[in-house]
Amino acid sequence: MTERRVPRTAVRDDDTAARPPLTERISAKLSQAADEHRANAQPESKSAAQRATTLGKKSPRRARLRLTRVDPWSVMKTAFLLAVAFGIVTVVSVFIVWSVLGAAGVWDSINATAQDILGDEAAGTFDITAYIGTSRVMGFTMLVAVIDVVLLTAVATLGAFLYNMAAALLGGVEVTLAEDH
Repeated sequence: MTERRVPRTAVRDDDTAARPPLTERISAKLSQAADEHRANAQPESKSAAQRATTLGKKSPRRARLRLTRVDPWSVMKTAFLLAVAFGIVTVVSVFIVWSVLGAAGVWDSINATAQDILGDEAAGTFDITAYIGTSRVMGFTMLVAVIDVVLLTAVATLGAFLYNMAAALLGGVEVTLAEDH
């Protein structure tokens, strides 16, 4: 990233320069980012590279690289770790939602509605938590989380193999990297 000097507009009483106002700093950064983006989008264009340089500084070094292979083993390890984290988040979030619904009295409200519809005699023993209680819901959620871990790991690993085959045929994905100054 190239640096652009912003003129100092405010001066303190002791003759030391203060930072320019926030709006000037933001506009300078936005202008700098736009110039750098134009230079990176057209690396062959000398005029875009010259616009990106200010005050005689060198333009950022750029490297055009091609991603030709992804290691399936590292993809599998990373996908497994992320899938486990996703599974833990799923289980915790379902538990929190289930607890909030219980604390809000939703299950008691459902039981009362069932008693009103069915009558007191038929619904006297009806309890919704016997059918969809916390233990059943958490067990089902854990089962789904484990299945998700296995499936997400397998799909990511398969995706790495497929990418490697496609990159062997087509050459891979091109990436242009620029160095910050």
